Formats: sequence, structure tokens, C-alpha cells
Amino acid sequence: MPTYQEILATDLTTLTTAAAKWDEMAGQFKEHETLYHDKVHTVSLPARWVGESAGAANATFTITLNEYKNAQTEARAMASLLRDAHTQFVDLRRKVESERDAAIKDGMAVSPTGYVTFDASKLDQGELTAYHHDPDYQQSAREKAGAWQTRIDNAVRGVSDADEGFEVALTQVVKDAVVSDGTRNGFNGQAKGDIEQYEADEGRDIALRIDAGDASAHDYQELQRLFRDNSGDTAFSRTLLDDLGAKGTLKLSNSLDSLAYIKDKKQSGQYLDIQKGLATTLATATADPTSAFYQRFRNELRNAGTEEFTLDGVSKIPGERVRGYQSLVTLMQHGGGYNGQFLKDTADDIRHAETSFTAKGNLGSVWSLRDQFSGGDRGWFANDPLDGVLGIMSHDPATSTAYLDPAHNDNLNYLLHGRDWDTVVDHFATPPGGTTQGMPVTVEDGDVRKGFGAALEAATTGDAPGSYHPAGHHTATQADILRQTIDTLNADNHAQELPKNLTEPLAHIMTSYTPDTHQTFAKSDSHYDIPYNSQGTVWEDKDGAHLALAPDHLTKLLRGIANDPEAYGHLYGAEQQHAHDVLAALPQDAGEKTVHDRIVESSRAVGAYDGVRADIIFDERFKKTQWAADFNHGIGTSLGTALMFNPVADLSPVGDLATKSVDVWTYESNKEHTAEANLAATDANAKSYDAGQRDVDHMVRMWGQSRGHDIDSDYTKYFLHAGQDQYDLSRNDSLRYLRADR
Repeated sequence: MPTYQEILATDLTTLTTAAAKWDEMAGQFKEHETLYHDKVHTVSLPARWVGESAGAANATFTITLNEYKNAQTEARAMASLLRDAHTQFVDLRRKVESERDAAIKDGMAVSPTGYVTFDASKLDQGELTAYHHDPDYQQSAREKAGAWQTRIDNAVRGVSDADEGFEVALTQVVKDAVVSDGTRNGFNGQAKGDIEQYEADEGRDIALRIDAGDASAHDYQELQRLFRDNSGDTAFSRTLLDDLGAKGTLKLSNSLDSLAYIKDKKQSGQYLDIQKGLATTLATATADPTSAFYQRFRNELRNAGTEEFTLDGVSKIPGERVRGYQSLVTLMQHGGGYNGQFLKDTADDIRHAETSFTAKGNLGSVWSLRDQFSGGDRGWFANDPLDGVLGIMSHDPATSTAYLDPAHNDNLNYLLHGRDWDTVVDHFATPPGGTTQGMPVTVEDGDVRKGFGAALEAATTGDAPGSYHPAGHHTATQADILRQTIDTLNADNHAQELPKNLTEPLAHIMTSYTPDTHQTFAKSDSHYDIPYNSQGTVWEDKDGAHLALAPDHLTKLLRGIANDPEAYGHLYGAEQQHAHDVLAALPQDAGEKTVHDRIVESSRAVGAYDGVRADIIFDERFKKTQWAADFNHGIGTSLGTALMFNPVADLSPVGDLATKSVDVWTYESNKEHTAEANLAATDANAKSYDAGQRDVDHMVRMWGQSRGHDIDSDYTKYFLHAGQDQYDLSRNDSLRYLRADR
């Protein structure tokens, strides 16, 4: 392994000098080939020499002539390898130098051997005194030096990896693998001039030994190095996958998973690192969907995707075998950066496989396995490969949007309505002992639809999934995907009881569309005037696309989300924030009608949201006090800052008193939400579920105060009463929508 010092000191031009000599040698072999052909080989030709001795001589002379040809091939390959190595080493040494220079610029000292320390000599006297007397400062300096040491060490390791790869190529290029050409250990007529091709061949050989159970500790280390050294290299990636084939690739992945998760957990880090390298190789090889390799490998995957493979220990059931696409997606989950077309093609091929599968015996699906696969109980295995690939796709929002676009395909409808998620993955009664006897039972895994939910979130927001999204710009396609989702859930009567694992993604999504939900309930814009129980529409203006929904469809969706109190608290808080922002944006000289209309609209929206909250009281499944506490927590964590209207410019700042008033109101509001949850679920009590109305009261009073009016002034009360009336009407509409089907 070359050291830091050797890397910087080595004269790399010797490699290109040697390459030129090898090219010169190839030319000399060519001259000797011509001379031998003209002066020796032709003597044995039938026209000049006949008989058995002539035949024997011709065979011998032909072997020698071919050796001259093979010598040229080997010499040119050697020259190519030397130039390949020079290019790699120059680039990798430049990275070492770049890391060193960056470390020095950041206040580090780097010794001639590559050892990094904090350079206190660059500090002025005051800084130096502080450094000597501040242990935290010293610890921070040590940590920064350690981080730079890691970066430089990694750059050095990159050179070492390339050096070992070059050694592999040099060892193989001189080997004569053809034993039927009349020579033993002759020149290599099949020599290749690409280091990565030799490394890929070595990777194939190691993979075969792993599959046979004959791999050594060194084999695993070498495979780890091969993937590390060739990360992102197209030639290596395609050569290796071509050598392995789709089946061989899946077998290698299964073997590594079995070792990492079941057989040799102590070394799991190494096996999982190799899996990551294999996944990166797959991503690199399939990066160009127009390539011949892509088409060839995709066809191989189609054939292997439904074949059964052994994955030792994946199930407690004896003899359980997995399908190729399950192994493929499990492998893909270890990597990232896949081409969007590859993700869509893989999802399409998996869907085709499951819809064209003919059930046999008790198996209702091609993906049926007789065990559970979620969470800590083998959740790493992609037993539902379509959901798994959607989860991977969610990291690419643009691809997720294209895949679920209802204007160009029926994928969204299939996932929402056409796919029987209950039986796509069947679980069978498995009493202790792993028997497969007894009636089959179908249950959903704990992670069912997690991939779909993540892809849906990415597709409708344009952002990575997993968090609440601020209201922002949407495209027409994004909005249309959400429109069809909500309308389909309502048509299937699934909106109020959302399918498992879709609640949180939909909560995340709906915060991004808060301005649209606000306008739907505000009932003041004709674009949002959608009749009861009708499909929504999408329209566009200068601010992007907007989603208009039937108010009952939207209300039922919100009710489904409210089964998760904290998630619904986030939505409620997002509406409070938006209503606050609408009023805060009113010009100082806004007329009475404008102010009245905005307050009425905001009150209607808050009322609609609060009607959903009130309906929870009628659902005896909930521990209502806990629900209210979680709901309050969701509100509190959804707002970046306390709702506070800025005062007019010529008034004194609101200051501590107003801040305290917000804190007091928040406390009282939360207390009222909790108190209402303890009331008996009766229609009479429903009329008193008005904590949300006091949310409106607070909003209007605080807004009036920010404009210089007393919170109890006639001006404020006028708007307050208008808001209260519309709040009541909107809340009752929500309750009516929700009870219509009960």
C-alpha cells in the first residue's frame, strides 16, 4: 500500500514512458511476424513443400506465427494498462493534494507523512490565549483535525485501491488462458487493455466462490475493495453484471444478505458495505436506458424476476424460497441514484409479473411467503417488491410524479383501487415448529404501502418525503395526482378510514396544499366551487397549479387523517398559520368589506377543520383525552413561531405583554380542547364543542389589536361576530358530511 509520502513523491511519467516502450515492442513483434511469415511459414505451404513432414512443419510454424500475433496483442494491452494506470494515479494524487490544501486553508498543519494537526501558529495572541485556556476550543480543534485526517486518509486509500487494481490487471494480462492453441504459458492473445475489465472478471470469480460457500476472508475484502475502487465506473459495472448475468447478480445479493442478517452478524458491516457496492454497480450499469446492455440486462431480469431462489434463513419456514424481483429490490434498497427510467421500468415489470401470475394451490400471489416481513422481523427484505421499488423511487420526486401521472398511465388507480394489497403478500398460519398446515390467513405487513405512501408524497409535493411541507408551488400534474387520490379514496369509502400507512404521508401532503383547502372551505372563489360528492378539478394561474375539491371529499379525508391526532394537529396548525398570514397581509388601508370577507373566509376554514375535531368525540374507539393531548402537541410543533400579528408602524411594539397573551391563549385553548374531549358524545354536547370558535375569536382580536383597535372595540366585535357565525355554519357542514354515511 503506497503511503501519503510515496504518493506525492512518485514520478508517474515513468508509466507513460514504459507504455511507449511496450508499444514499440508491439511494433517489433509485428516486424518479426512479417519476416517469419515471408521467410519461414510460407516454406511449409503445399505449393512449396508436400508430404507428412510438410504438414507437421506447417502446424508448428502456424503456432509460432500466432505467437507473434499474440505477443503484439499482449504488448499493446500492457501499454494500454500503463496509460490507464497513469490517468487514474494522476487524478487520484490530485485529490490527495486537494484535500491537503483544503485542510491547510482551514487552519490545519499537514506533515510530510500526511499527519494532520491543528495549526495553532496561525492564531493571533488573543486567539492563542483563548485556545490554551479553553478545553472546548481545544476539543473542537482536535475534532476538526480528525475530520480532515479522515478525508486525507480516504484519498490515500483511493490511490491504494487503484494500485491493487492495477496489480490485478498486470497479473492477468500475461496469462495465456487458451490451452488449445498448441502452447503452454504462451503470449495472451486475449489480453485486454482496461484495468476495470480485469477487476470485473475477478469480481465474478469471487461471486462464484461466495455462491458456492468457498469464499475466503480475503475474497470478501477484495470484493469490498473492487466496489470501492470502481464506484461509478461504467466499464467495470457492465462487465461485472454481464459476467454474472441477472441470476448470478441476484444469487450474490442473496448470499450477502444471508451472511449479514443471519449467518455471520458479527461481520455484517462488511457484507452490507459490499451490498452497497453491488447496488451502486447496478445503478451505474443501468444509467443509460438506451444502451444495448440495459436492454439485455432488463430482459434477463424479466426472466429471473419470477424465478425462485434460495435465501438461507430469510424465513422460519423450512424450504421457503423467494422470487427474483424480491431479491432485486432488496439489493436496490442498499443503494441509490438510480436512473428514473430504470425505476419506472422495474416497477412496470414487477406489476406485469404480479398481474399475470397464475395462482397455484393456496398461493394467491407471486410474492406470497409464509411469514411476516416488517420492522425488526426481517423488514430489510422486500417481500412486496412493487412497494419496495416505489419507496426507492420516492427519493426521485420527478420520477415519482411521472410514474403516478393519471394523464399518462393507470399506475395510481392500480395502487389505490385495482391492487388487492391484502393478498398481494399472503401470510399463512404458522404455529410453533414452522408447520405450513392449517388454513391460510391474509394479514398486512406492518410496512404495507410505506413505499407507495412515500412515492405519493414525493409525487404530489415535488419534495423528498418524510416531513411536513410548507405551502408552495405545485405543477398541474402534482395537483392532479392528489385530486385523483382523494376522489378515489372517497369513491371506495376509504377516506375516513385511510388504508394502513397512508395517513402520515397524506398529512404531510395536505400541509403543502393548505392554501387550497383554505379556499375550498372559504367558499369565496368560483374556482373552488365544486358540488357535493363530485370529482375535483385542477386549475392554474401565475402562482402555479391549484387543487379544488368537493368539500365533503376533503372533509372526509381530513377525518381519516384525524385518526392520527398529532398529524391532524399539524394540519390544524397549518390552517391557523395560513389564516393568520391572510389577515396579516391585508393592507393598512383595507376597506371594511375586504376585511370582513377575509375574516369570514378564514373563520369558515377554521370551522371546517374544527368540525372534524369535534367528530372525534363521537368515535368511541379513541381515548379522547390522550387524543386531545396529542392533537395539541401537533398544533404546537406545526407552527414555526407563535401566531403574532405585527403592529402598525406608528404603534409601539407588541412586546412582552402581547407575547404573554399569546402564551396564555395557547394554554387556555389547549385546555379547552382537552376538556371537550371528556364530554359525553351526544348531539347536544356537540353544539358546545366550540374551542375552535375561540381560536377564531383570538385570531380576530389579535388582528384588530395589531391595527390599533382595542380587543373589545365595536370595530373588532363587528368582525368577530361575523367570523363566529360563519365558523358555526362551516363546522356544522363538516359534521353533516361526516355523519351522512353513518
